[in-house]
Amino acid sequence: MKGFRTHWVLAGLLCAGSMAASGQEFRVFDRNVQVHGFGTQGYVKTDQNNWLTMNTANGGSGEFTDFGANATVPLFDKFRVGAQIYEHNVGQLGKWHPQLDWASGDYKFKSWLGFRVGKVKTVMGLYNDTQDMDSLHTFALLPQGIYPIDMRDATLAHLGGDLYGTIKPVKKLGSFEYTMYGGDRRDSIYGGYPYNLQIHGISTQKYGGPVVGGDLRWNTPLKGLTVGSSYVYEMITGSGLLNPSIALGGPNIETPYKEWSNNDFMNQYYGTWSSRSGKLRLDSEYRRYWRDQEIFSGAFRVTTDVRPWYVAASYQITPRLAVGGYYSRFTIGGSIDVPGQSFAASVSDPSRHLDDKVAAARFDLTKYWYAKVEGHFVNGYGGFYYPDGFYPTVNPNGVQATTNGVVLRTGMYF
Repeated sequence: MKGFRTHWVLAGLLCAGSMAASGQEFRVFDRNVQVHGFGTQGYVKTDQNNWLTMNTANGGSGEFTDFGANATVPLFDKFRVGAQIYEHNVGQLGKWHPQLDWASGDYKFKSWLGFRVGKVKTVMGLYNDTQDMDSLHTFALLPQGIYPIDMRDATLAHLGGDLYGTIKPVKKLGSFEYTMYGGDRRDSIYGGYPYNLQIHGISTQKYGGPVVGGDLRWNTPLKGLTVGSSYVYEMITGSGLLNPSIALGGPNIETPYKEWSNNDFMNQYYGTWSSRSGKLRLDSEYRRYWRDQEIFSGAFRVTTDVRPWYVAASYQITPRLAVGGYYSRFTIGGSIDVPGQSFAASVSDPSRHLDDKVAAARFDLTKYWYAKVEGHFVNGYGGFYYPDGFYPTVNPNGVQATTNGVVLRTGMYF
């Protein structure tokens, strides 16, 4: 079935490429409907540790596929609606369960005031609301400390509403873009966090909760330079079933399970600069994620302090070739009140950090078809308390302190 899915996706990509020039727009009741789609196929090979829930260290893995389609239509002069369907399989994640990525209505009163409602993409940092658009990026994998592919479902969108706009107070000051939002976060049960809980005997059935946040970015008077900050506060609850024989040595029966956050927030700071020619781009972001939670139905308390950051550069050498690289660092601290377990004292321990040095190249083979090749040189693995790409389930003999790997990815869009 997996092989059939992959070949079906590749056939779809070729079809998408052939229709790209003419199949993007049609009219319904005198309204222009724009339809777009994309699909990617990847291959990952590592030297020792299995990565991203795939068996990458044993001959490599091609279980890295995603595709989606979206449509937008302006119902009135200032009101537009749209939606995107998405399906993916990355190792043990996604598992070919289609999902509604986003579906929203957008009404823009003025340039300084607009409103979005529905399942809305979450504006956070440089790339959170565009991480599903692989064709826009030089890298096959965005810096995983900030944009982990195994946690994509958790951050991409929220059910609720946004207020947004652009303010230009004085011409010499540039412009300010703001977004304020509130709603509800609902994670897929096929994402990285529910998968990580399985080793503790937990089968997640529902995960999410209320979320509020905002983003403010300044397009400075210095041409090409944008800086900004994002904030998110959440009240997350998870529920499901617990088999205590797996994690706690209890009876081999399933009992109701619940966890909840006492305090859950994210601060993110970012900046990007592009040269006048648009060929050179520099990015940098820093995030702090703090969570104080009760697990095993309140029996234990865990605090998690995740602090990732990265610096990245990319350069368009020719219209068909771009190169880039980044250095990403992920650290995790906190405390855990579980008998026999504790956080390491220093982030210098491999189980408390993950450093990733990356070199990449992107080839635009045609106008709508591209290919990427990317080398990763990883030190550390970040432990197993928060998803970061390395999971004990697919590394039953333990995780080594270093990992080298290559990621190949090709995609088409229309």
